Amino acid sequence: MWRSSGKGGWYFVSLPNKLAKEIRKNLKSEEEGWGRLKAKAQIGENEWETAIWFDSKHETYLLPLKAEIRKKEKLETGKDIQTILWI
Repeated sequence: MWRSSGKGGWYFVSLPNKLAKEIRKNLKSEEEGWGRLKAKAQIGENEWETAIWFDSKHETYLLPLKAEIRKKEKLETGKDIQTILWI
Protein backbone atom coordinates (compact mmCIF):
# COMPACT_ATOMS: atom_id res chain seq x y z
CA MET A 1 0.00 0.00 0.00
CA TRP A 2 1.23 3.48 -0.79
CA ARG A 3 -0.09 7.02 -0.48
CA SER A 4 -0.22 9.52 -3.32
CA SER A 5 1.64 12.75 -2.71
CA GLY A 6 -0.08 15.93 -1.66
CA LYS A 7 -2.43 16.94 1.10
CA GLY A 8 -5.24 14.44 1.58
CA GLY A 9 -3.54 11.94 -0.74
CA TRP A 10 -5.35 8.72 -1.56
CA TYR A 11 -4.08 5.26 -0.59
CA PHE A 12 -3.59 2.61 -3.26
CA VAL A 13 -2.41 -0.91 -3.96
CA SER A 14 -0.61 -1.35 -7.29
CA LEU A 15 -1.43 -4.62 -9.03
CA PRO A 16 1.52 -6.75 -10.14
CA ASN A 17 2.54 -5.70 -13.67
CA LYS A 18 2.14 -9.22 -15.11
CA LEU A 19 -1.46 -9.36 -13.84
CA ALA A 20 -2.15 -5.84 -15.08
CA LYS A 21 -0.95 -6.76 -18.58
CA GLU A 22 -3.28 -9.76 -18.63
CA ILE A 23 -6.26 -7.68 -17.43
CA ARG A 24 -5.52 -4.93 -19.95
CA LYS A 25 -5.13 -7.42 -22.81
CA ASN A 26 -8.48 -9.10 -22.07
CA LEU A 27 -10.64 -6.29 -20.66
CA LYS A 28 -9.41 -3.00 -22.17
CA SER A 29 -12.62 -2.81 -24.23
CA GLU A 30 -14.60 -2.80 -20.96
CA GLU A 31 -12.75 0.20 -19.51
CA GLU A 32 -14.65 3.39 -18.81
CA GLY A 33 -13.11 6.87 -18.57
CA TRP A 34 -9.49 7.11 -17.37
CA GLY A 35 -8.97 3.34 -17.76
CA ARG A 36 -11.52 2.51 -15.05
CA LEU A 37 -12.78 -1.04 -14.58
CA LYS A 38 -15.53 -1.89 -12.12
CA ALA A 39 -14.42 -4.44 -9.55
CA LYS A 40 -15.19 -6.07 -6.23
CA ALA A 41 -12.29 -6.32 -3.78
CA GLN A 42 -11.60 -8.29 -0.64
CA ILE A 43 -8.89 -7.82 1.96
CA GLY A 44 -9.15 -10.08 4.98
CA GLU A 45 -12.82 -10.38 5.92
CA ASN A 46 -13.84 -7.13 4.21
CA GLU A 47 -15.38 -7.00 0.71
CA TRP A 48 -16.49 -3.87 -1.12
CA GLU A 49 -17.62 -2.64 -4.54
CA THR A 50 -14.95 -0.48 -6.15
CA ALA A 51 -13.00 0.06 -9.36
CA ILE A 52 -9.41 -0.17 -10.51
CA TRP A 53 -7.76 2.49 -12.69
CA PHE A 54 -4.99 2.00 -15.22
CA ASP A 55 -1.89 4.05 -14.43
CA SER A 56 -0.11 4.51 -17.76
CA LYS A 57 3.00 5.92 -16.05
CA HIS A 58 3.59 2.67 -14.15
CA GLU A 59 1.71 0.42 -16.59
CA THR A 60 -0.44 -1.18 -13.91
CA TYR A 61 -3.87 -0.86 -12.35
CA LEU A 62 -4.39 0.89 -9.04
CA LEU A 63 -6.87 -0.20 -6.39
CA PRO A 64 -7.89 2.67 -4.08
CA LEU A 65 -8.25 1.76 -0.40
CA LYS A 66 -10.93 3.50 1.64
CA ALA A 67 -10.12 4.66 5.17
CA GLU A 68 -12.75 2.25 6.52
CA ILE A 69 -10.92 -0.74 5.01
CA ARG A 70 -7.48 0.52 6.08
CA LYS A 71 -8.67 0.88 9.67
CA LYS A 72 -10.57 -2.43 9.86
CA GLU A 73 -7.63 -4.38 8.43
CA LYS A 74 -4.93 -2.30 10.21
CA LEU A 75 -3.11 -1.70 6.93
CA GLU A 76 0.21 0.14 6.78
CA THR A 77 1.96 1.86 3.89
CA GLY A 78 4.90 0.04 2.41
CA LYS A 79 3.55 -3.42 3.26
CA ASP A 80 2.40 -6.04 0.77
CA ILE A 81 -1.33 -6.72 0.99
CA GLN A 82 -3.06 -9.92 -0.08
CA THR A 83 -6.04 -8.80 -2.12
CA ILE A 84 -8.74 -10.68 -3.99
CA LEU A 85 -10.31 -8.93 -7.01
CA TRP A 86 -13.32 -9.82 -9.10
CA ILE A 87 -13.51 -7.87 -12.36
